Parts: sequence; C-alpha cells; structure tokens
Amino acid sequence: MELSKYARKLGENASSAARVLRASSEESRNAALDALSKILLKDAFAILSANAEDVEDAKAAGLSAAMIDRLTLNPHRLKGIARAVDEIAALPDPLNKLIDKKRRKDGLKISRVSVPIGTVLFIYESRPNVTIDGAALCIKSGNAVILRGGKETLRSNAALAACIRKALKAAKLPEAAAQVVSTPDRALLDLLLRDDAHIDLVIPRGGETLIRAVVEKSSIPVIKHYKGVCHTYVDKTADLKKAAAILLNAKVQRPSACNALETLLLDKSLKASAGTALLKALADQGVGLYGDAASRKLSRSVKAASPSAYDTEYLELKASVKVVDGVRGAVDHIAKHGTGHTDAVLAESEKVQQAFLAGVDSASVMINASTRFADGGEYGLGAEVGISTDKLHARGPMGVESLTTYKWIVEGNGHVRK
Repeated sequence: MELSKYARKLGENASSAARVLRASSEESRNAALDALSKILLKDAFAILSANAEDVEDAKAAGLSAAMIDRLTLNPHRLKGIARAVDEIAALPDPLNKLIDKKRRKDGLKISRVSVPIGTVLFIYESRPNVTIDGAALCIKSGNAVILRGGKETLRSNAALAACIRKALKAAKLPEAAAQVVSTPDRALLDLLLRDDAHIDLVIPRGGETLIRAVVEKSSIPVIKHYKGVCHTYVDKTADLKKAAAILLNAKVQRPSACNALETLLLDKSLKASAGTALLKALADQGVGLYGDAASRKLSRSVKAASPSAYDTEYLELKASVKVVDGVRGAVDHIAKHGTGHTDAVLAESEKVQQAFLAGVDSASVMINASTRFADGGEYGLGAEVGISTDKLHARGPMGVESLTTYKWIVEGNGHVRK
C-alpha cells in the first residue's frame, strides 16, 4: 500500500477505535488484557522463534551489546512481560474518576473527571517488550495506540501484534485499538507525526537522536525522554557496606537500562580508603572508569575523563567518576550535567539527604537506594510507556494515570449566564 494511504488508514482506524474505547467498560478492557497475558504464553514458541531471527540479524549488522540486550527475549523475559500485563489489568480503573466537584450558590454543578487522551503514537527502538507494555497500558487507560518499533524488531513485533489482535477480538474490542506498524520506513513515520487530526500524543522511547528528530518533525505534542545520565553521590556519612552493594546494583545489574548509574560522585571528605574500595568494587566487575584528577589518585583503574564524559549515557559497563565538594558540589554537578531522569544520594545524615532532595530537580530522587528502581513496574504501575524527563503533564515512569487527561462537566437546570 502507498505510504500516504497506509498512514491515513492507521490514523483513521486508531481514531475510530479510540471513540469505542472511550465508552468501553473496565470489564471489557480488562478482558482484553487477561486474554493477552494467556495468549503470550500460549504462543511463546512463535514469539521466541521470531525474536531469535531478529537477534541473529542484529548481531550480523553489528548492533551494540546494549541494543542486542534490549532486543532479546527469552522464556523468563516473556513470562515477565505476561506478568506485567496481569499487573496492569489488576490496577484500578483510571477512567471516570472524580477529580474535583463543587456546587455554586446558584445551584450549578461543576466537576472534573478523568478521561483517555485519545490516540497515542508510540515510537521505540529495539525493545519488543515495549510493544506489549505500550499496548496494555493504552488499552487499560482507554486509549488507541499506534506502535512503531525499530526495523531490528520487525519479526518479533509481527508475532506480538498477532497476539494483541487475538486478545482484542476475544474481548470484542476493535482490533485497531492497538496497531503495530508493519514497515520501518521513516517516511511513514514523518507522515504520522503530521497527522494531528487523528493522533493526540507522541511518546518516543529510544536514543537521543531519535527523540530529537521526532520533536523537530512532529506537529503533535511530544513527551520526551532524551537520555538518562543518572548520578549517585556518596557522602562522607554513607554506610560503605550499603554503598558498595547499591553502586554495583546500579551499574552492573543491567547496564543497558536508562536507569543504570552513569556517573559516580564522591564526597571529597570521604576517607580515601573508602573511595578506593568503592572504585575497586566496580572495577572488579569489569566497569571501565573515567574520572578527574582527584578520582584518579584514588585508583589506578580510573582513566582520564574526556571533556564529554560527564554528559555521556554509556549504557554499558562504563562510568564517569568525579570528586565533589560535599552535597552542594554534587547538586551543582547534577544541575550542569544531569538529564532530569534519576539521581541518588547515599548518606546517613538526614541533613545531607534533605539538601540533596531539595537541590536536585529530577523526575526520581533516591535516598540510599539504587537508581535501578526508577521503573514503572517497581513503582507499582505494572509497566511503563517510558520515563518522562519533561515537567508538564507526565514526569518519571509513565503508567496508566499518565495516559489520562480530564474534562469538565457542568450540570445545570436551565441556568443562563448573567
């Protein structure tokens, strides 16, 4: 089909489905999710076979280890995806919630209730699990969604799209409620980004280059997450045993994730032996360290940082290190180099904790905890469509509540304005 016709069909079908979903019952939307969870496990062989082909091609194409990790599905991850769908289904209905209600002296009633946004265009790279997360969260919140994955996930997404269609059909909801784009052609994406007649919101999830390109081309509002340069500051009052475990978890558990530690900030008043031990713990796990002169004095494992090191999202076993002048120095560094994603303070001093909380303006701020907790599932959202580093409408992990807006309802009895 000609791209312009395909783009128009996607938009029109989604808009039509959105009207049905807006008026649908919570029971029917949950039925679709219950069916989807079961179908994912039933069709596991087809899904994993398709994914294996995608992974093989990605390796042959020379994709980075981080991208391949994000692309890869296995039985354990697929069960986790199905479990996330169940968790989303179990969440309270985010629609038709009474937000505010008042009655004027003349008897006019004014209220606000939560409603779906409408149609969401969801753009992402190398993450087939996001296909299901995006579909499930939008179905639960009554939104139609157009899911556009990267070319490296075409087979995986086609298999997942078949599961989604089966689930929607089983629940007697329009199959166009969650459409997976079948071509990676960027010209089609450009057409969709200009379809503000049918699409209400764009959520891009991927590398900074992709997101900036979407923002430049879109005539539709975009919720952004440019990158996650996540910091952890270790104060002189930190419990070193806790700190070592937290740093290893934040950097090593899954370095390809956007909530992984990228920059370690060490208090200059921290004992040199403590700083050396923390750096050794990271280096022993294969983490490449790049830091300033002060951090290089603490460990020979630390190489000289490049001018751009402190603005780098490595997404692999690498991290930047800097020695700072207490919590104020940490806050100032984050203000200059942070991306508003997730930052953590490791300190036993409540005064230091509060100074960090007050000074750091990020979507998630952690106290004595790993940055890896910045995740929709960990926050009790079931899953997420992304982690917004914007400040308007949605911020941080975006679950079903973030995919709603509200409308005003005014009830009168022949009222006229004087």
